[in-house]
Amino acid sequence: MPTEDISARFADLDLWTTGDAVHAMVEDQLAAVAAVQSQAARIVEAAEQAAIRLSGAEGRLIYVGAGTSGRIAVQDGVELGPTFDWDRVAYLLAGGWDALRSSVEGAEDDAEAADAAMRNLAPTSHDVVIGVAASGRTAYTLAAVRTAAAAGALTVGLANNAGTPLLEAVDHPILLDTGAEVIGGSTRMKAGTAQKIALNLFSTAVMLRLGRADMGLMIDMRLSNRKLRDRAVRIVARAAGVEDPVAADALEKAGSNIKLAVLIAHGRSRDEGSALLRAAGGKLRAAIEQAKSQQR
Repeated sequence: MPTEDISARFADLDLWTTGDAVHAMVEDQLAAVAAVQSQAARIVEAAEQAAIRLSGAEGRLIYVGAGTSGRIAVQDGVELGPTFDWDRVAYLLAGGWDALRSSVEGAEDDAEAADAAMRNLAPTSHDVVIGVAASGRTAYTLAAVRTAAAAGALTVGLANNAGTPLLEAVDHPILLDTGAEVIGGSTRMKAGTAQKIALNLFSTAVMLRLGRADMGLMIDMRLSNRKLRDRAVRIVARAAGVEDPVAADALEKAGSNIKLAVLIAHGRSRDEGSALLRAAGGKLRAAIEQAKSQQR
């Protein structure tokens, strides 16, 4: 597998100066961006299909992985809550949550554990399962994805090696061909970087299609601290075209709901704003346009 190959260029890396080594590693990381760029069309297709599955009230994003790939997958998922107010997320991590901070030997080979864990989640056709494995052949990830697919879930696979079982098993295969690593087999390097980028693109695109980001703003952000509340005031002010004090008052009246606050700042009552959002399927831009059309 290319990710396990030894790079002749970096065979004497330990003899280089620290400066030369770091600059070479930075250059090598650029291959991660190129690998993702080549798969942009596949990411688009996967995200659009995932958004359709998740547009109802039941669907979940289910992340599956082992080792470095699993940790990167979890990182993407846990950020969806505070950024997009999206809690319909589940994780299957080989070795369980202990594997986030230390290696759990043999866990990635336990296909039976993966099958049982996925069955316990009871996946349906509303769910989207994302399997991440640099090798593309990790038994745990492959078993979980196959079980989910058999239950009708939409499946997406990210792997860094071509022609591997994971990419053959999923509905949407995404090949992140990053090749040999600076340190042979250390897929925490550019293979992991490519996975992180691809997952960020995929999940953000899904949230865009679901209306959880609008006008380039985090309009579904959770206001869990003072910094985020101050940011929310600025978001409302910008989206509604009002001054900060007006935005802050609207946010208070909206019970910290940013989208509703924007409509209140536009002169709508709380009930009117809520009705506009419901009619627009929760999409703020559409609700604003509807409010403007009613005023004409």
